Amino acid sequence: MKSETLNGKILDFFEDIEKYYGCKTEIVEGLYSSIEALNPENTTWNLSEFELIRSAYRNNGRKFMFEGTSMYYEIAGERIIDFKQTGRNKFEFIEQYGELIFRITRLRFHYKY
Repeated sequence: MKSETLNGKILDFFEDIEKYYGCKTEIVEGLYSSIEALNPENTTWNLSEFELIRSAYRNNGRKFMFEGTSMYYEIAGERIIDFKQTGRNKFEFIEQYGELIFRITRLRFHYKY
């Protein structure tokens, strides 16, 4: 079960995300199988870039979603085990999909202010 602190940080992020609408958005996604050793050499990576049009929480399936012109990306709310801000306009989610299966999603917004 997620802590109230983690839930609060996630909610704060999504309550403030509208300021990034219209911004170039980079999503770097990695799949890996050991929470102790996130090693770039042993991780499968994907990169997507798009202009963020909107985001929302989808109750059906409990997913956080990000949408661009021809892009759609979701993060499973119930699977988030970590969330943090890693820099100015940079954020990181870690989801756990099995005992040894994890997905890391790194967001970077090219924010003009």
